[in-house]
Amino acid sequence: MKIESLRIGMSVRHPQYGLGTVKMISELTADIQFNDGKRAVEPNAAGLEPAEPQLAANGLEMPLKQFVEQTLDAAVARLGLEKPDAVVTQLGLRWHGGKLVMHPADATLQSKEVPLETFFHKIVMVRNNLRVLEQKINAHVQLSDGEKVEMQQYITRSYGSLTTFNILFKDKEEQF
Repeated sequence: MKIESLRIGMSVRHPQYGLGTVKMISELTADIQFNDGKRAVEPNAAGLEPAEPQLAANGLEMPLKQFVEQTLDAAVARLGLEKPDAVVTQLGLRWHGGKLVMHPADATLQSKEVPLETFFHKIVMVRNNLRVLEQKINAHVQLSDGEKVEMQQYITRSYGSLTTFNILFKDKEEQF
């Protein structure tokens, strides 16, 4: 394996030392953390191989897992979304593991139970989508200021309707 193919954080396989992670790269060697310690290795001479699938895109070469994670993180950030685990950390501790139970007025109909984490995630997604909508309205070049204000009022009213769910949030800064 050529040293140019290595990337910091990349998982590699050495014929003698097994799996390792690239920690530092110099001109001729790479410092790799193996289970038994860190070693300076010359990739060509050592018979080093990638330990995970690789992706080459227009001259960019990196571990496939790292590429997918970075691409996904960028897409999530650009869309203004949050990862589900990030959302659950915003949920108040007393609600973790809880459930929302909805009983219909007609006793012959079945009740519906939803985990509070799922319900909370949906509420946060509504909030995030309202924020994105607000940004798109403000940045829209064809809307007049009057039209922007009118649409903002609908968003403000929607936020007001969602204040009912503020009790679910751990931190006041995250509330509606």
